[in-house]
Amino acid sequence: MAADPAPRAKLSKERIIDAAMELADRDGVEALTMRALASELGSKPMTLYHHVDGKETLLDLMVERVFSEMALPPEDLEWREAIRTRCRSARTVLVKHPWAVPLLESRRSPGPELLRHHEAMLATLDRGGLPLPFMAHGYAILDSYVYGFAIEEASLPGQGEQEGLAEVAEEIAHVFASGEYPQMTRLAMEHVAQPDYSFGASFDVGLDMILDGLEDAVASPSE
Repeated sequence: MAADPAPRAKLSKERIIDAAMELADRDGVEALTMRALASELGSKPMTLYHHVDGKETLLDLMVERVFSEMALPPEDLEWREAIRTRCRSARTVLVKHPWAVPLLESRRSPGPELLRHHEAMLATLDRGGLPLPFMAHGYAILDSYVYGFAIEEASLPGQGEQEGLAEVAEEIAHVFASGEYPQMTRLAMEHVAQPDYSFGASFDVGLDMILDGLEDAVASPSE
């Protein structure tokens, strides 16, 4: 006699968000519809509306989940190190959820996780002695850098696999065999194809450049 199938987990808002995140991670947020999500959950579209009001509400909840996965800048660290901690965490989260980047600052109904995160970042920049205009500039520049870096990193062929990156570099180098692109060939073969190469290593370098620039601008403000 065949065993009875395992009972399905009870549908809940958290389970719907979990499934929506998995679908978006796998297929992109464009593939996320209430019908597709219901299929993932083995349910019917109308049943989902008992837990979420619709797709826009669901996107708000997914953005909240993304912010909840990012570390806040620790209050007990020097302000620059606190910013580094937050930005490194944000990069890791957004490489995992690159679909989220265009949504993070576009929500018209920001939730508590989003607001708490923004407040903590502004408080950390304020703790660094930045006047309000530099707090605004700094936050905008930092997030533009983190968001853009995460999208590019998530899109790289062979990302996360050193052998894959080296193979891509070698394939690209064949295109440069004409000798018309010596610097690109040099970059591919002498840098990217090396065993210790990591695209992500550029992240901390760029982050420190931004923080150095903010400190220099505050120390020597122009008229």
